[in-house]
Amino acid sequence: MAEAARARVLTVAGSDSGGGAGIQADLKAIQALGGHGMSAITVVTAQNSLGVQGAWPLPAAAVEAQFRACVDDIGVDAVKTGMLGGPELVRAVAGLINTLNELVPVVVDPVAISKHGDTLLASDARDVLLGELLPRTTVLTPNLDEATWLVGAPVADREAMRTAARKLLDHGPRWILLKGGHLADDEAADLLTDGVAEHWLVARRIPNPHTHGTGCTYASAVATLLAQGHEVPAAVAAAKTYVTRAIAAGYPLGKGIGPVGHPSTA
Repeated sequence: MAEAARARVLTVAGSDSGGGAGIQADLKAIQALGGHGMSAITVVTAQNSLGVQGAWPLPAAAVEAQFRACVDDIGVDAVKTGMLGGPELVRAVAGLINTLNELVPVVVDPVAISKHGDTLLASDARDVLLGELLPRTTVLTPNLDEATWLVGAPVADREAMRTAARKLLDHGPRWILLKGGHLADDEAADLLTDGVAEHWLVARRIPNPHTHGTGCTYASAVATLLAQGHEVPAAVAAAKTYVTRAIAAGYPLGKGIGPVGHPSTA
C-alpha cells in the first residue's frame, strides 16, 4: 500500500559538521515530525561542541541550483531559512523565495549569533534581511539576542519583547515568534504575535546545558507543521512542545555544549 504523501520542507541554511545544529538539526526535526526534508546549503562550517572554527559561504549560484533542483522536481510545501552568511546570499534567497506560490509558508530563523557566541551573519546583511526577506516571511523566529541585533535596542524582558515584536512586524512578516529562552527567570516564555493576537507559550525551564540546535529545531518544527496544513498558532504551539522535549533529551557530546535530542513525534 502506498504511503500517504509527506509534507515537503526545504531548509536553506548552513551545514554543522558536528551534527547538532544547522541543516543537520533541521532534517532530524522534519523527519521526526513526519515531513520530507530537503536542503539547500548556504554555508559550510567547521563546527563542533566547542564552537565554530571556520565558515565558507557557497556561491549564490550553488544555492540557487540546489533550491531549483528541489522545487522544480519535487515541489515544496514550506521553506525554512537559517544561516545565510552575508547580504549576497540573503538577497539571493529572498529572490528565490519570491518565485514561489505566495501560499507556501516561509519560516525565517535569523541566525546571527551561535550558541557559543560566534557571529554567523555579517552586519551588513541586516538591512537586506529586513527589507527583502521579511516581507515574504510567514513566521520570523528570533531569540532575544537576535531581536536586539535586528531592532538595535536591548530586549531583556516581556515588555521589551512586545516592543521589539511590533517593530519587526513593521518590516512585513505575518507573525513574530520571539523566543524568550534567555529571560532571567524560571520560565522559557515565547511571544507569538501578528500585531493583533498575542499568544504566550510558556514552558518550565529545563536545567540541561546541552541545547545546541534549539533554534534550528524549533523553526524547522514550525515549518513542518505549517507544511502539514496547521494554522500558525497551532503549529507554533506544537513546535514548542516538540522543542521542549528535545531540550529535555539533550545529551553530552564532545567537550562542550551537546545537542538537543530529537523525539520521534510531537
